[in-house]
Amino acid sequence: MTKGFVVNTPYDDVFRTMLNDCSRLIIPVINEIFCENYRGDEKIVFSPEIHFVNQQDGEETKRITDSSFEIIGEKETKFLLECQSTADSSMLIRIFEYATQIALDQGELENNVLKVEIPRSAILFLRSNGATPDKMTIEIKTPGGVNSFDVPVMKAQKYSIDDIFEKGLLFLIPFYIFFHESRF
Repeated sequence: MTKGFVVNTPYDDVFRTMLNDCSRLIIPVINEIFCENYRGDEKIVFSPEIHFVNQQDGEETKRITDSSFEIIGEKETKFLLECQSTADSSMLIRIFEYATQIALDQGELENNVLKVEIPRSAILFLRSNGATPDKMTIEIKTPGGVNSFDVPVMKAQKYSIDDIFEKGLLFLIPFYIFFHESRF
């Protein structure tokens, strides 16, 4: 049985609209978050947003990622970017669920070896404060040892309008109101 778990906010809708209608604008954001040097002419290939996560009780939960895509240029790199209006304690759990489900969906079974690739994952926080971290970490203990990966955090409120234009972060313009939210 599949349980529905779909909670859209207006911010999610704006985020997805920007990705669909202005997908090239995500490249400077990726450059900023991951210290990449994409030129902007790379191909962006979006993956399905809907995933079914198997729960311990045998149920499946429908989850919708904010964005899962691959940038194809000199190299091919998979990304998962989640947009969050405020920090909540389940964000890292959701990132882990999404990242592993994406890895499984795109994995390959070859000669009794399951090959999966965890996408480079990040969170765009529209609201932040002094307690909002610059990165979060997911640590996985396996029989072969401990592996971890960082989940960088981009804080939209950190960027002034001048920063947005200087760095080409035009994707953040619809969220610029959060920069001034404390004045309301």
